Amino acid sequence: MITTASLFVCALSLLTCVKAFYLPGLAPVNYCSKTGEDNANTCKNEIPLYVNRLNTEESVIPFEYHHFDFCTTDETQSPVENLGQVVFGERIRPSPYKLNFMENVDCAAVCTKTYKGSNPESLKKLNLLKMGMALYYQHHWILDNMPVTWCYLVDKEKTYCSTGFPMGCQVRRDLDTCTPIVATNQAPVGAYFLFNHVDIEITYHSGAEEEWGVGFGENGGRIISAKIKPASIRHTNTEKLDCNARTPLEIPNMLTGDETFSITYSYRVTFHRNNTIKWSSRWDYILESMPHTNIQWFSILNSLVIVLFLSGMVAMILLRTLHKDIARYNQMECGEDAQEEFGWKLVHGDVFRPPRRGMLLAVFLGSGAQVFGMTLVTLAFACLGFLSPANRGALMTCALVAWVLLGAAAGYVSARIYKSFGGRRWKSNILLTSMVCPGVVFSLFFIMNLVLWGKGSSAAIPFSTLLALLALWFGVSVPLTFIGAYFGFRKRILDHPVRTNQIPRQIPEQSLYTQAVPGVVMGGVLPFGCIFIQLFFILNSLWSSQMYYMFGFLFLVFVILVITCSETTILLCYFHLCAEDYHWWWRAFLSSGSTAAYLFVYCCHYFVTKLNIEDAASTFLYFGYTLIMVFLFFLLTGTIGFMACLWFVRKIYSVVKVD
Repeated sequence: MITTASLFVCALSLLTCVKAFYLPGLAPVNYCSKTGEDNANTCKNEIPLYVNRLNTEESVIPFEYHHFDFCTTDETQSPVENLGQVVFGERIRPSPYKLNFMENVDCAAVCTKTYKGSNPESLKKLNLLKMGMALYYQHHWILDNMPVTWCYLVDKEKTYCSTGFPMGCQVRRDLDTCTPIVATNQAPVGAYFLFNHVDIEITYHSGAEEEWGVGFGENGGRIISAKIKPASIRHTNTEKLDCNARTPLEIPNMLTGDETFSITYSYRVTFHRNNTIKWSSRWDYILESMPHTNIQWFSILNSLVIVLFLSGMVAMILLRTLHKDIARYNQMECGEDAQEEFGWKLVHGDVFRPPRRGMLLAVFLGSGAQVFGMTLVTLAFACLGFLSPANRGALMTCALVAWVLLGAAAGYVSARIYKSFGGRRWKSNILLTSMVCPGVVFSLFFIMNLVLWGKGSSAAIPFSTLLALLALWFGVSVPLTFIGAYFGFRKRILDHPVRTNQIPRQIPEQSLYTQAVPGVVMGGVLPFGCIFIQLFFILNSLWSSQMYYMFGFLFLVFVILVITCSETTILLCYFHLCAEDYHWWWRAFLSSGSTAAYLFVYCCHYFVTKLNIEDAASTFLYFGYTLIMVFLFFLLTGTIGFMACLWFVRKIYSVVKVD
């Protein structure tokens, strides 16, 4: 007989066979100094430092590192970027800075750039540097798959570690961004100071052999942080650099004739040992110190509790009211009295009458099911840790792959709904399902890409990547849509619980709150109320270069959104049916889909209050990408509300006795 002790012993024996694994690109890298090169097969001495594209909150247009005429190196050794990184505009390139583990660098020069007043190309490059400083463009460097952070005090109390640092600054009256780094007491307003020097501080953790499986003693370790301090230094003697000098490097307003101006880029590297912080916790100081991501847990949980309470009240009122209605319908002998008191049974002969433009509704529902599946799969992988901030581009890659593979779901749902409407143009239905909604998204995306191409931005998708996206669409998604539609049309038509009359019933005059427009407007209020807090952090991650990592909480909010959309749509549908208005098909889709309208209004509010964008191109790009997001959200919420309403209507008319 198997005892508890024997089961416990078996479990322990199985645990001894379990080995941990790391995701590709997320495995720790062991470094060692040149004196520890006996372990050359298990550790590295050279630390590669990569540079990424530069961006700013005052413009939506990012640029590559070499666009601003900084010191560069051979870019043929650039790491391969995944599809998500390319779509997001990341352009990771090797930097000219040379770093070796545990080798401090006191003061080293990278390169010297010289500009001549008689050379129009030099003047153009110099003006480009000043443009970047005026718009506060920021560097984004990567070391050991971690962002190189710039940490400084905020309000003299809290340290904020930014994942980027400015390329320079311009002295302003209203907002003096130069003060923390450059003494600007004597600097005139409008002066430009370039940060041509960086102090790089690298902290590492030395692990024991029992901890890592290999021991380096004092000669090795793993990097747990890389922090940077930019500075503006005017190097007067390029033969012997002085990185402690603090005479700032001011960019001249103009160069005339034979005047020349030189910029020497320099750096200093310092290594520190810290065994109190583990390698697995090295991201904590970045995520915990970021402003606006230090989430007010109490306020968010309070909002979620309110939404859950309201949803519970809606469900309880609905169930109690319906229970009484159905009980009276099935028990009262006088049907005329029941019909005078309760209106939703009166429309049983028209409630399943096919709607106008049923083809378009079926197409939207198919694409909405595709978006819903994509969101669910992406959030599931994110909650499991596969889409962490260290795995760059994985979130967008996962979403694109899930969208493509779920083309079968789009075709199946669209075909089933269209067939239930009595539609017979199945070829048109398949083509529209596979082309309309993806075509709208791709068209908007392509127009945005043309603007980025014209501006020479790094966010412009290469032509080869556009061909790859088209290949995924027409080579994978469209065939899967046809396959899904094939099985959808082969399935038996949905049997409605009541028959549809040949002559439509006349709809009585409606009150204000049961009319179409007020019902649709009210339908999006409650669902938007459960997402607007998280929406702020999502927009910050998209437009303010901040990291979003609360995927578990986001998944909970998504579940609340599904519940709220469903119950709100069901409640409004019940009111409309009680008012003898049986045109519920489109209204169910639009009621919850109107949440996207509130999303658009909130994005406009964010643009006005949080961003400092002024140029027309960036404004056009912001609202173009916002329209893509709003359109996909419209399909998502509309499909959720429609499916819940369809289930509700079929349920209530299947339990009443109809002669």
